[in-house]
Amino acid sequence: MFRQNYKNIATASVVSLSALILVSTGRAADLEPTTNQAPGKQPPAKLEVTEIAGNKDAKKTPQAKETKPSPAELKPVPVVIKPSAKPVLRPITTDSAARPNASVFSPGGFPIPTVRIRDIARVESVRSNQLVGYGLVVGLNGTGDTQQSPFTIQAVVAMLQRFGVTVDPRVLRTRNVAAVMITAEISAFAKNGSKLDVTVSSVGDAMSLQGGVLLQTPLIGADENVYAVAQGGLMIGGFAAGGGGNSATKNHPTAGRVPEGAIVEREIPTKLTASDGSVRINLSTPDFENTTKIALTINEKLGAGTASALDSTTIRVQPPAGYDDPVRLIAEVGALMVQPSVPAKVVLNERTGTVIIGGNVRIAPVAVAHGALTVEITSETLISQPGPLSRVGETVVTGQTDVAAGENRASLVELKPGATLAELVRALNALRVSPRDVIAIILAIKNAGALFAEVEVQ
Repeated sequence: MFRQNYKNIATASVVSLSALILVSTGRAADLEPTTNQAPGKQPPAKLEVTEIAGNKDAKKTPQAKETKPSPAELKPVPVVIKPSAKPVLRPITTDSAARPNASVFSPGGFPIPTVRIRDIARVESVRSNQLVGYGLVVGLNGTGDTQQSPFTIQAVVAMLQRFGVTVDPRVLRTRNVAAVMITAEISAFAKNGSKLDVTVSSVGDAMSLQGGVLLQTPLIGADENVYAVAQGGLMIGGFAAGGGGNSATKNHPTAGRVPEGAIVEREIPTKLTASDGSVRINLSTPDFENTTKIALTINEKLGAGTASALDSTTIRVQPPAGYDDPVRLIAEVGALMVQPSVPAKVVLNERTGTVIIGGNVRIAPVAVAHGALTVEITSETLISQPGPLSRVGETVVTGQTDVAAGENRASLVELKPGATLAELVRALNALRVSPRDVIAIILAIKNAGALFAEVEVQ
């Protein structure tokens, strides 16, 4: 009796466990993640319940009537649980190149900006061309060329003859006319009817072009062909006025602009691809590292072997399959993002006192001392005259000159190995030097071999 009850209890336990597993499987199916689930999380594995064959009493036929078996008839059924799919674990990487938004730092310690390729490079065949012309500006208020500019008189005479007017050059007065040169740039894809901005500059002795109007002037290229025609009112941005021996001048009144003053009359043919069908991209600033970075970026986007760096300036891009239109290829390549290398460079302009120091400038261990020698010379006039009621003697004017020399105390600043831009700026500020003294100090550090950068003196 005890054995029969124990067998019934064990059988009921197995049945309860099977039912619990079936219910859990249904709930797991209901809790499957939807498509809005956060990326990176794998759905839980589904459970399948399979009965092992061999238990004939557990099988049911469709014709059999469902009856509730007694506990004595139930036999334990082995249960096998197997997952329907294995969870996929994504590898964890710490490589900064695998993260597109990762910041790359320069040797100076600051992040390098990410820019588009089109902002640091251009297509080799896409370029602008310069145009130039000679013309006349009329309508000036007595501020034009004088008789000392004979080419102005000749130009006026030739212009009047075109309209059937004959005039004696000897009696011609041109104070309301000025001879000018017109310059402009025409882009590679300027079409007929497009408008260009032109710059007008006086070539005679005119005092001002204020209020003048440029007459129709052809603009020619280097091949002596006319590509545009310019005409319109000038914008000076300044003035020149005077009277009674006094004068006032603001900005530069002998040069001005005519916005959209030229109309394109001839298009310049431009071919986007080279003879081998490739597109050549030229960097604005030559750099071997940047050409390599651009070629790698293009290959990652369009496929290996698409781009190759030819030198420090040129990258050749061979259109891959499906890129029959070079315009689409150039647009997609120009939109790619790269992190260019920044050169170590120092720019010095002694005329204006401007000092520009690049962020990658490095300095070797060096001590900088700065001192200034000051020489002050003052002169004073002394008058020596005889005493009152004196019948002899005369008044004498003499000069006295005093010279004083002094040297300021030198300040010594030490720069540690691998000093960056921040340390250099702090050191120069500590010396309290002027921009011209900064230029002298930087050149001295360069001559000492302690400045690892290119120094450009303008």
